[in-house]
Amino acid sequence: MTARTRVLSAAAVVVLASVALAAYLDRPGSAGASTVTVGDGQHVVGIDLASFLGGSDQRTMLTTAYDRVEHVYYKPVADQQLVHGEQLALTTFLKDHKVAAPRVPQALATGDRTHDLGVLEATLTSVQKRYGKVAPASIYTEVALAGMLGGLGDPYTTYLSPEEIAGLNEQLDGGNFGGIGVYIQQDQKTGAILVDPIDGNPAITAGVRPGDVILAVDGHSTMGQKIDAVEREIRGQVGTIVNLTLRRRTTHSTQIVPVTRAQIHVPSVRAQIENDIDYIRLADFGQTSADEVHRALLEGKAKHVRGYILDLRNNGGGLLDAGVDISSLFISQGPIVSTIDRMGDRDVRDATGHYVDAKPLVVLVNQYTASASEITAGAIQDYGVGTLLGTKTFGKGVVQSLYTMPDKGALKITTARYLTPKGRDIQHKGIVPDVVVPQRVDLPIIDTPADAQLNAAKKIIEKDAVS
Repeated sequence: MTARTRVLSAAAVVVLASVALAAYLDRPGSAGASTVTVGDGQHVVGIDLASFLGGSDQRTMLTTAYDRVEHVYYKPVADQQLVHGEQLALTTFLKDHKVAAPRVPQALATGDRTHDLGVLEATLTSVQKRYGKVAPASIYTEVALAGMLGGLGDPYTTYLSPEEIAGLNEQLDGGNFGGIGVYIQQDQKTGAILVDPIDGNPAITAGVRPGDVILAVDGHSTMGQKIDAVEREIRGQVGTIVNLTLRRRTTHSTQIVPVTRAQIHVPSVRAQIENDIDYIRLADFGQTSADEVHRALLEGKAKHVRGYILDLRNNGGGLLDAGVDISSLFISQGPIVSTIDRMGDRDVRDATGHYVDAKPLVVLVNQYTASASEITAGAIQDYGVGTLLGTKTFGKGVVQSLYTMPDKGALKITTARYLTPKGRDIQHKGIVPDVVVPQRVDLPIIDTPADAQLNAAKKIIEKDAVS
């Protein structure tokens, strides 16, 4: 998924660091690995502590990547895919760094492990020696790893750097970083960075408003930058000031707004009761998300609300356990999701028994509802315990396992596909809601008077309450 909601000053979706392993235990992909589901096209992820036992040289890195792919990728792998992927990635990297006609060895794989690992290492070593002034050896190793996995043609299988892992971990932990407290989203047509400040945090206190566009950070233009780069520029040490150049949504004027960074903890749930309707907007499926949704539902029960709205729009996913736990709040018993690996083995995750009788229920979805969000939406639809409303979801029905590498980066490898309780495979298909209500995906529209999908959800609950 490309357009996504991000918590500023942290990478939006998280994977875990080794110290957080216990919270993510699920179905191991191998000894020492745990399983989670993360957003932005990244789904079930595991940590392999055994990787820490090896050396950190590039041969270990390449061998680990080769063996992981050969043993756990959900489809058979031809070695030439890995070899060609490495060659292409290194060539592209050098061209991007202004190297004309880069000389990257083009040896072929034979299918023999020893030979093909030798080809992979020889290609990397040749480039490191020949173009050592262009980039450090470690960067070439990262490029080679990403290229190997990229050769599979699977956008969800890749190498993640230690920095990316740290950022992902922050998101599932609920923040606790030096930042300004906003959600950001990148407009896929214009590349503009849209901002939505979080109540009670520095950005909104300083005057940042929903729908403002960040034109520059400390004078550096955001035009053409990826959302990750903008995040890195805005995050920083607590107590320091970051100057945001904003184009105001309401007046279209340009203004520089200084914001003092603070320690940010971002809850994954925004809940409010209005007109006797319990509205719960879930940003991601993090460690505390199930408890937060549970509390919001119980508050609604205590106030005898007429109905419940669970907003999963722009929610790219999170932990698999959180997906199962949140689904279990609405489903009393039975399977929530099942995964099928390379060997055809099926692992079924059942409802946990923490059911809350929250009816009538409407679940809001859109094209950026993905991963764990689709697990929950699909389960609710299959059991008929709520009405799905909005537009067709993203369609991410494969599972990844994340294996920590010796450099504390990680391999994210597709290891299985998942099915809804009724056995639906939603990969590339998505989930069609029960009630289709088209709407632009601009973040500022959500939970405003212009939110046609939310208004339609309220009407359904009001109708059910009358009948």
